[in-house]
Amino acid sequence: MSWNDKLNDTRQQLRALNKTIPDTAQAFGALGKSVKEGGTLDFKTKEFVALGIAVATKCEACIALHVEALIRTGATRDEIGDVLAMCIQMGGGPSMMYAAKALECYDELTGQG
Repeated sequence: MSWNDKLNDTRQQLRALNKTIPDTAQAFGALGKSVKEGGTLDFKTKEFVALGIAVATKCEACIALHVEALIRTGATRDEIGDVLAMCIQMGGGPSMMYAAKALECYDELTGQG
């Protein structure tokens, strides 16, 4: 399955979940908006943190969503690589496997792959 397919499937699954639990979905969305718009770190930095957590928790859907967001912020392959190197340093072998997936996602979504 391509990363674009994974993004489309994830969005479809989230839409179905949001219809089933609209109050929870709305509250979670408000939390996300508050976190991303507030504080001292810029949005791009926060997305780098989110990508690191996505790799550490081995969440492919999260990797796809946060890589896509980082691409929109203008994140470069080298910046993504730095974040992934830190993930590997903190998480060892399993993080290396998901870091490879994250880089593959970046390359596919930017047309570099």
